[in-house]
Amino acid sequence: MSSQHVDLEAAIDAALPALDLDAKTRLLAGRDMWSLPALPEIGLRSLVLSDGPIGVRGVRWTAADPSIALPSPTAMAATWDPGLIRRAGHLLAQEARRKGVHVLLAPTVNLHRSPLGGRHFECYSEDPYLTGAIGTGYVRGVQEGGVGTTVKHFVANDAETDRFTVDNVVDERTLRELYLAPFEMIVSGAKPWGVMAAYNSVNGRTMTEHDELQNGVLREEWGFDGAIVSDWFAARSTVGAIGGGLDMAMPGPRTVYGAALAEAVRAGEVSESTVDDAVRRVLRLAARTGVWDRVAPAVTELPAPIDGVALARELAGRAFVLLRNQDDVLPLDPARHGTVALLGAAARDARVLGGGSAQVFPARVVSPLDGLRAALPEDALTFRIGADPTDELGVADTGFALRAVCRDADGVVLGEEVLPNGMVQWFGDDLPSGVTHDRLHTVEITGTFTPRESGLHAFGTKGLGAFVLSVNGEARFDGAAVADGGDPFEAFFAAPAERATVELTAGETVEVGLTYTVPDTSDAPMRAVSCALAHREPRRDGDELIGEAVAAAAAADTAIVVVATTERVESEGFDRADLRLPGRQDELVHRVAAVNPRTVVVVNSGSPVEMPWRDEVAAVLLSWFPGQEAGSALADVLLGQAEPGGRLPTTWPARLENAPVTQVRPVAGKLAYDEGVFIGYRAWQRDKVEPAYWFGHGLGYTDWSYERARVVPPDTADGDVRVTVTVHNAGTRDGREVVQVYAARPDSTVDRPHRWLAGFATVECAAGARATVDITIPRRTFAHWTTTWTTEPGDFELHIGRSVADIRLVRPVTVKP
Repeated sequence: MSSQHVDLEAAIDAALPALDLDAKTRLLAGRDMWSLPALPEIGLRSLVLSDGPIGVRGVRWTAADPSIALPSPTAMAATWDPGLIRRAGHLLAQEARRKGVHVLLAPTVNLHRSPLGGRHFECYSEDPYLTGAIGTGYVRGVQEGGVGTTVKHFVANDAETDRFTVDNVVDERTLRELYLAPFEMIVSGAKPWGVMAAYNSVNGRTMTEHDELQNGVLREEWGFDGAIVSDWFAARSTVGAIGGGLDMAMPGPRTVYGAALAEAVRAGEVSESTVDDAVRRVLRLAARTGVWDRVAPAVTELPAPIDGVALARELAGRAFVLLRNQDDVLPLDPARHGTVALLGAAARDARVLGGGSAQVFPARVVSPLDGLRAALPEDALTFRIGADPTDELGVADTGFALRAVCRDADGVVLGEEVLPNGMVQWFGDDLPSGVTHDRLHTVEITGTFTPRESGLHAFGTKGLGAFVLSVNGEARFDGAAVADGGDPFEAFFAAPAERATVELTAGETVEVGLTYTVPDTSDAPMRAVSCALAHREPRRDGDELIGEAVAAAAAADTAIVVVATTERVESEGFDRADLRLPGRQDELVHRVAAVNPRTVVVVNSGSPVEMPWRDEVAAVLLSWFPGQEAGSALADVLLGQAEPGGRLPTTWPARLENAPVTQVRPVAGKLAYDEGVFIGYRAWQRDKVEPAYWFGHGLGYTDWSYERARVVPPDTADGDVRVTVTVHNAGTRDGREVVQVYAARPDSTVDRPHRWLAGFATVECAAGARATVDITIPRRTFAHWTTTWTTEPGDFELHIGRSVADIRLVRPVTVKP
């Protein structure tokens, strides 16, 4: 035990008697949306938390406070490089410190149980080992920067439908081998300072009250000594939550803790010692992050500063997965194939991140159009929209100059604020200077709009409450939007509603305004103001748009089509209905491929989509949600300045009906995980169904051969296995390879997968050269769960290769029971 730890525990021992019951229970309840209260009597400052899977939002959910936006978690996992993700963690910690944030509400290590999971993009992988390895790198990196993490969502929070009430029924073996496994790996390998309890129930008990999993497994069995925080509004019972191991009930100030917890103690329903245990863990978290003046923080020497823009660009390129590359159409050579037709609305207006809690507001976004214009010679690039994936409105942005004016009931201005776009989202006391909830009556979003296209522009509203919308001084809508669901975040995540259409001329500026009457939220768990002015550019005839794109493709040497999902397809709060690309994007690809044999398709999605044209095109490149430097990274990869280094972290089905798990909707409140341990590639191999692309698949710009592999058995009965693999870069370009090792057990008496991921390593190698990598295979890899971890007697095999379906070498290994 370190001296810092001894000092910390001693400081906690001294602080507890100095706090009365009300102070202790107040510390366990959110002060507001994002922070815990300060306790000046013991030198404790307020602890600030923030969403942060791919960027640190801070306490203000607004574009006025920009953040670096890294690629999506699926993209991070596609790098198969925990070291690179550790560097990303350093950057996120740097961002958190800049914004005054002490704890990130990340990483999300739930699994890709089904491709229909709406929050799929925010999770890493279908495989627990890869998820755990990437999550370990993330947590290490962030915490080495002196900022805490909360590994989430504990546990089995793998879909969004009825997420607040669903009871996920999971057998013990499946829970241990799949869904608990990445949490256990991260607790063991990274020592996270926090864990977040999920909304859902597991086997009949809601997770914020799950004594068996939180106190029993997480704390007593694994030795987790950090704090458990509820997902926002997840805590429902004072006595149940404190008894089940929940330390922090968020957000505040109205929670099941605070005064309610103090009352429960005084009524004899809760022991004060149980409260003390929770306070101890919260003080430990506060001390580690440096907000307790009596104790030195856990980290006193910070990592070197990181260029966020450069890392975002590097990470995006490393995550791109090249699925297909017929006749080596990539990388492009502008000298030989000089003209490029860039097609698709997503090429101009890139979707760089997923919707919901993962959303941040970068200071800039480089679209594919921006990136390729900068990289290609002048006049080499032609752009056509071709097909737009959405006909929905979005938050007013390009061409708008807006501000928010806050007024009381008499129309007196209380305060105002410049808006980078048409969205207002203020939580708790995070209001413009001079504004309070008690006096605030209306928010007026006002300013000008200069359209870039002539035609019929649509305007609308986002949020719940009464609105008056005006364009060019004329009222176009006067009405209200009301809630129609049970999700408390509906006002934030719901789609904008179209309210009016107005004929406008490109370049001619008009005045716009949206007056929002703020609903009374005095009785709500959290006082908040959320509204937005929405807009959509003129719709054009779809046949005409596709015709223009096909003509441009036919005239160009190479056609690049960017296809994408939308926020209505992939977002927090709902699951997907299908895997089809929205709009007429599939038709666009089919028709472009028919006129240009050098058609490259860039898939801009966070999770699998069906690609019925994949065998018709020359190349398919996955960009995921690539973060703010999307276009620059895409240009790097397409033109060969960087190699697409990614490998699939999840299996991509050819059609939804072939996917092993498609049930994400509860029946009578329960969602049965009847498939057991067979999800992802484990199920595909058992069912002998061929997907579009297997887990681990990914091409580069060079060729690899696997020459030798040597297995080093463990030194002790409970030791790990080491594998040494030699690979040869047989191509003409330098490259990076991901060497993957899978365990297998022929003739097993246990119902287990055909093979499962056991270890991996990335290696860089010059053209024509060889490299050797050492991969450690944890002993746990060979065990299965009965009532404890058990290793089946007999010989296992190690399958070594480029994906779960592309095995190059097989070696036997003996592991003692």
